[in-house]
Amino acid sequence: MNYDVIIAGGGPAGLMAAVAAGSAGASVLLVDKGDKLGRKLGISGGGRCNVTNRKEPDELIRYIPGNGKFLHSALSKFGSREIIAFFEEMGIRLKEENEGRMFPVTDKAKSVVDALIRKVRSLGVEIRVNVKVDSLDIQGGELRGIRLASGETVRASAVIVATGGKSVPRTGSTGDGYEWAKQAGHTITDLYPTEVPLTSPEPWIQSRELQGLSLSGVVLTVYDSKGKKLVAHEGDMLFTHFGLSGPAALRCSQFVVKALKRSGAETVTVAIDLLPDKSADDIYAETLELARNEPKKAVRNALRGYIPERLLLFLLNRCGIDGEVTYANIPKGPWRELAMQMKSLPVRINGTLSIEEAFVTGGGVHLKEIDPRTMGSKLLPGLYFCGEVLDVHGYTGGYNITAAFSTGYTAGSSAAAKAMLVHR
Repeated sequence: MNYDVIIAGGGPAGLMAAVAAGSAGASVLLVDKGDKLGRKLGISGGGRCNVTNRKEPDELIRYIPGNGKFLHSALSKFGSREIIAFFEEMGIRLKEENEGRMFPVTDKAKSVVDALIRKVRSLGVEIRVNVKVDSLDIQGGELRGIRLASGETVRASAVIVATGGKSVPRTGSTGDGYEWAKQAGHTITDLYPTEVPLTSPEPWIQSRELQGLSLSGVVLTVYDSKGKKLVAHEGDMLFTHFGLSGPAALRCSQFVVKALKRSGAETVTVAIDLLPDKSADDIYAETLELARNEPKKAVRNALRGYIPERLLLFLLNRCGIDGEVTYANIPKGPWRELAMQMKSLPVRINGTLSIEEAFVTGGGVHLKEIDPRTMGSKLLPGLYFCGEVLDVHGYTGGYNITAAFSTGYTAGSSAAAKAMLVHR
C-alpha cells in the first residue's frame, strides 16, 4: 500500500506529527520498533509528563541553549499556547507548577500518552509497532519510502524521521535515525550527553563523604580550564558517589562537556555557592556573630543550622578548623577561608555520565541542512525530521517536549501538504 506520509518513531514528536498529518487529511502510517508508543513521554516529568512550559516563545527559546533560535518559526505555529489548548481540547486538564511547567492534573503521564494515541487513531492513522525500519528507500536520487528489516518496502510521498536521540535507550532511542539521515547525505554533528549528572575525581567525592546530601537553592558556576566563567545555574543539587547531580548540575552539564572538549584539559571547575543571597563578608560576619553569641559552645554546635551539618563539618575540616574550638580560640584566617568556601566551594569535574544515562542528546542532524519553516530536508525532497534527532536541545522543565511537539507538528503538517500536492 502507498501512503502520503510515513512517520518513523512513536515518541512525542512522531505522535504529534501523526496528529498534524492526519488532521490535514493525509493517509499516514506510523511505525515504531518497540511494542508500544510514547515510551519516553510516559517517563517524562518523573512519570507525571511535563507536557510543555507556559513561557512565551522568545523566553522559552532562552531555555533551549542548544540552537533554540532554530525553533522560532515552529513555535510561532505551534508553541506552548497551542500545545496547552490541544491537550485541553482532548479533555486533558493541565495545571501550572514552578517556572511555568505544565502537568496533567492527574499527575499521570499515561493519561497524556493514551489521549495522544486515541487522537492519532481517531484520525485514521495506521499504527504498526514492533516494526524495525532498516533504511530509507531512495532510488535515482528520489525518496520512495522506507525499507523494513523484514525486507518489505513501504512507499510514501513523504517520510518523517522522529526516532529521537541516543539518550534513555530503553525507550527505543538508540540513534537509528542518524544513519538514515547520513544515507540521504545529511551531516550529523557530534553527539554528546546533556541534562546529565557530572563526574568528579575529587578524593572527597570518591570517598563518599557527602554522598546523598542534597542542597536547595544553591548556585553552580562552571569555569573553563583557564578560569573563565561560562555559565551559572541556580537550583537544587545532590552529592553522589561519583560527582554531582540534581537540576542545577544537569543544567551545567552541556557546558562542562563543551569546555572539556574545547580545551582538551582533564578537568574543569564547578563552584558551589551555598548561600547565593549573601556575600563572603556577610557569611564571615554572621558566622562569627553566631559563635560570639554562644562563646562556650563548640563552633560546630554554634553554627548548627546555618548550613547542613555534614557539610559544615566537612568544611571546618577542609579549612583546618577544629569543630570543638570555642569562640575565643577561633583562628581568623581559616575562618575567613570557611566563609569563602561556603560562597564558592570548588569541585573538579572530569566529565559526565554516558549519553545513554543522559536525559537529552546533544548534537544531531545539522540544522543548516533543514528548512526551519517546514522541518524538511534541503538535500532530499520529501524527507522531514523532528524532535531529538535534530541538533536542538534544551534544559529539563518542559522545554525539550515543547520542541518535540512543535517540530513534530510542523513536520507533519508540511509533509502532508507536500504529499497531497503531489497527488493533485
